[in-house]
Formats: sequence, structure tokens, C-alpha cells
Amino acid sequence: MARVVELNGRSVGDGYPNYIIAEIGINHNGSLEIAKKLIDVAKASGCDAVKFQKRTPEKCVPAEVRDKMRETPWGYITYLEYRYKVEFGEEEFAQIDNYCRAQKIQWFVSCWDPDSVEFMKKFKTPCIKVPSASLTDRELLESVRDSGHPAMLSTGMSNMDQIDAAVKLLGTDNLLLAHATSTYPCPKEELNLRMITTLRGMYPCPIGYSGHEVGLATTLAAVALGASFLERHITLDRAMWGSDQAASIEPGGLKRLVKDVRNVELALGDGKKQVYESEVIAASRLRLRDTLKVHAK
Repeated sequence: MARVVELNGRSVGDGYPNYIIAEIGINHNGSLEIAKKLIDVAKASGCDAVKFQKRTPEKCVPAEVRDKMRETPWGYITYLEYRYKVEFGEEEFAQIDNYCRAQKIQWFVSCWDPDSVEFMKKFKTPCIKVPSASLTDRELLESVRDSGHPAMLSTGMSNMDQIDAAVKLLGTDNLLLAHATSTYPCPKEELNLRMITTLRGMYPCPIGYSGHEVGLATTLAAVALGASFLERHITLDRAMWGSDQAASIEPGGLKRLVKDVRNVELALGDGKKQVYESEVIAASRLRLRDTLKVHAK
């Protein structure tokens, strides 16, 4: 099955290096300065892209929670006010676009509503992400499909019937599908990494992994199981204020992760048995008897 999608000149899928996404999300806490520092971290670590989130708060925040009060770095404010505090607009994303171009790293966003998809048409991002929470939002899926952008879809908090319906609506020609479990942070026993293999057997598109666990080893296991793109949340400091910080990777960990992913890719090989030159030398010293008759096929 063909499993390759082009993201602004970067091929993603079987036979290509993992496309590694540093999910900044809302870990910038509404600060463009923090966002740029996180872009720097992603670039220095060797990531291919950074990802943000884009919402229209008055459409994405349920009416019953809009006026609920919460403690924030901006004081005791309503949940709707908080959502606006961490929401970037056109001016901020224009600066992010320029900054990422200068840094030579791709960027894109998760869109939570059709208005946000329309907003993103101002920028030439490689794809549009549909978050797990919106997998069942037909209007959003149709707007992403009709945008002409490749679509990336996360599958957390969804059953197989829901996933299949979303994939059929989007089509697989320009789709990247990510296995995910939407718990922050996610316990190891709920990661269910073998779903990567299951999805690879079902859909002819690149299958990836969006991880929200603590630690790095399980993300490396996702690569070994066939994930062709990876997404992990990043932060400057896991102790920072914010709902996603605890499930995020700090700069040192991100650098180790990217390095280890590239080493795992090298180690996986092509699955075709061969005798390496280094083994020939070892065999001349260690293989004392060669009496097993092998018949050429």
C-alpha cells in the first residue's frame, strides 16, 4: 500500500525518516517570546516541525463552562477569558510564520473549528491537524478536506467505527493518521502501541503516533512498530503553569528523543538478511567448521 504524503516538499511515510513534530500547543501560555524559545528548542533538537493550536473560543468553549472561574497567571478569570489569553491571532501567527521560515522549520496547527480552518488559509502550512476531540465533528472534517491541505487526524478517545467514518470522509490520498490515547499524562498500560500495527493494516496512508506519556522509551517503540511520524508535546519546564506541561518533554529530553529515533531508524534496516563485511571477518576467526551443505535455490 502506498503510504507517502508530501508536506511542503518533505515526504512522510514508509521509506522516509520519521517526521518529528514538536507540539507547542498552548504551552507558550500566550507569550510569543516563549513560543519562539520553544521553536528554537525544536530546531536545535532536529525536529521537522512545530505545531500550535487554533480555536475560535466562543465557538469551541461549551456554554456551561464559559463563565466558570479559574485561577490563572492573569488572575481569577472566567474560562472563556482564559481561552482568549492563550489564543494567538493573525499578528502572532504572522510572526511565527516568519520566525519558522528563518529557522527553516515547518509549522502548522490543530484547528478546532471551521473558522480556524478558514483563518489558516492565510498561511502556507504543510497540513492541518484535526485533534482527537474533533474526530466526530463532520463540519470541521469537511472544511479540512475542502481546504486542499493534507490532513493529519489523531484518533484518541475514538472507537474503530468513529475512526473509519472520519477516514472515509477525509479520504486516504492526502491523509496522515495518528494513533493516540487522549490522557495527559497517559499511563503506560493505556498507550496500546500495537494499534499502530492495526491501523497500518487497515489504511493505505502514513500512520503515526501522538504521545502524551511521561518518558521517551515508548515513543521509540512506536517507531519500531512502524510509525512514520511522531508528535510529542514540548515545554521549557514541566513545572510551568498549564494543563499540558506535565505531559511534555523538556529541551534535553527532546534532543535525546530525536537522536534516539534516528538511531532506531538506522538499526531497523530493510528486513533482508545479508552477511555484513564485519561478519565475514568474524566468521574467518570463529567459524571452525563449515560442513552444513546448503543447496542454492
